[in-house]
Amino acid sequence: MNILIRNEKKEDFRKVEELTREAFWNLYVPGCDEHYLVHVIREHPDFIADMDFVAILDKEIVGNIMFTKSRLVNEENESIDVLILGPVSVLPKYQKKGIGSKLIQHSIKKAIEKGYKVIVLEGHPYNYCKHGFKGSKSLNVSDQEGRYPYSLMVLELEEGFLKNHSWKYYPSNAYEIDENEAKEFDKQFPPKKKAYQPSQEEFNIACNAYIEDL
Repeated sequence: MNILIRNEKKEDFRKVEELTREAFWNLYVPGCDEHYLVHVIREHPDFIADMDFVAILDKEIVGNIMFTKSRLVNEENESIDVLILGPVSVLPKYQKKGIGSKLIQHSIKKAIEKGYKVIVLEGHPYNYCKHGFKGSKSLNVSDQEGRYPYSLMVLELEEGFLKNHSWKYYPSNAYEIDENEAKEFDKQFPPKKKAYQPSQEEFNIACNAYIEDL
């Protein structure tokens, strides 16, 4: 497939929200609120507009990836800015065709060009290890409580950048959305049936699992 990747434009906003809704509907919970997240995150101060990309196939937007800024703090109270990846969305009929991978690979290349050193994400390791992401424990990056979530993954864009320090991850509050506002926003879209599927339980397990020392 001949995929074009470019920055999102204002005229793309609604289409990206629609495709995000389709991509996440019933995936992690019955329904979804990622399309509302996409809608509001663009106005958040941590949002990085020049790291917001869409994938285009035959003049149709079929995928999107977004990044925000967050920080890691080490044991000496030194803070560094890092990128948070997410959400990344692909229309269901184009999933498993490499479009999401192209968006991630393109973003990694651009992040390196712009001088970023680290990307952090919270997601299923299966989807990201192939792109060089590692479990947070292997790079000594914990959450604020000092735990190592199974879903927390880190990519060093400069090898060894995090070496010789212990880090705590402080995520952006850009992802803290109001559920009631999300429900109201969803009313702007055609009705879709909310339903249970096994991926929701997999997501719940991943989000509540931690890596412990043996």
